[in-house]
Amino acid sequence: MTTKFLSGPDAIAALPRSRLLGEFSLWSADLANMERDLKRIEPHVDLHHIDVADARFTPGFLFFPDLVARIAGLTAKPIHVHLMVEAEIVEEQTRQFIEAGADLVSVHAENGEAGLRAVQLARELGAEAGVVLRLETPVAAVTPFLPEVAFVTLLGTSIGVKGQSLSEQACPRLIEARTLMRQAGREADIILAADGGIRHETVPRLRAAGAETVVLGSLAFGDPDLAQRMAWLHGLKVAA
Repeated sequence: MTTKFLSGPDAIAALPRSRLLGEFSLWSADLANMERDLKRIEPHVDLHHIDVADARFTPGFLFFPDLVARIAGLTAKPIHVHLMVEAEIVEEQTRQFIEAGADLVSVHAENGEAGLRAVQLARELGAEAGVVLRLETPVAAVTPFLPEVAFVTLLGTSIGVKGQSLSEQACPRLIEARTLMRQAGREADIILAADGGIRHETVPRLRAAGAETVVLGSLAFGDPDLAQRMAWLHGLKVAA
């Protein structure tokens, strides 16, 4: 069992804002050797990203609370659960994953009022909350969530499918989201995240467009020199 010194909002508030964060998607880990991969990445990861899918909101099924509870016992780093589920179950799923050990639960703006209730529930249960947008959803859809969330994540590819190229709209959408955060008076309080299409050649573009964290898959897990990879990532700058 690993000792976790900070959890929930405290763990998210403690994330460094002076450099690009490394958010590791456990979907790209070796699922048959999860504990081994967790030990390998522990010195380098800022937060773990766990996708949850119900095979209705997005293709296929992904991850479940019992697995998250096991992961939570093996890491001292925060756990970010991304709920890709239909509106009718988003509140119950929020509860289940927080009980399993999630520090941050992000729901989709497409869940509408149910998503807003899930955000409020997450905070009531002592966790932090975030909002995610599908690539085809107008960026303005995050606006009702901005007073309540600590993360805004924009997908740069179609939802729930690995290996896609980054959309040309990804960087302009990040810039638009930051403008909305600034207009809401919460730019300093919200971490802006990019998820999907994360490659060696796309990360600098996303960082320049204002991304404060990128969800790393094979770029991290497939790199034999993870320390060098993270040093490169941490050195990337936002465009002036």
